[in-house]
Amino acid sequence: MMPTLLEGDFIFVQKFAYGLRLPVTETKIIETGSPQRGDVIVFRLPSDPGINYIKRVVGLPGDEIIYERQRLTINGETVNLKRGQNATIEAPVFIEDLDGRVHDILISNPQFSTRDGTYRVPAGQYFVMGDNRDRSRDSRFIPEKFLVGEAVRVWMHFVPWNAPDWDRIGMKIQ
Repeated sequence: MMPTLLEGDFIFVQKFAYGLRLPVTETKIIETGSPQRGDVIVFRLPSDPGINYIKRVVGLPGDEIIYERQRLTINGETVNLKRGQNATIEAPVFIEDLDGRVHDILISNPQFSTRDGTYRVPAGQYFVMGDNRDRSRDSRFIPEKFLVGEAVRVWMHFVPWNAPDWDRIGMKIQ
């Protein structure tokens, strides 16, 4: 999820953002909301539910997503990209706006993409992508029952043998 999250970030996850669930069975008993486009979510990997992943919600149920040459088109509208800067990242950084959620993304080669395709988001599922578009296993559908919660803040940044990065602590996840 670079550049949004960095190696060494420990995050606070709001587990009740998308429903109150019973322990063990994960059965939702109270609806509290649903993911919105641009949310950074934590989910259990459908192929191995013991593993948690974190990605950004790009598509909502019923959406048509086209990803072509590093550009997203959602329901016929191309998502704006602007060139950005990030002093801690060497790859090209772009600024993306998903329904008002403005965030940085990394694109290693703006002229080439191996993840091009058209995707229709099924009912009860969400389409998620990483912010490091060329270097993460992207473009996956996540059924609602695998949602864990919304990533909201960095509560600690620590890499062994380095001092904590105090500037990242408490940072809101965009």
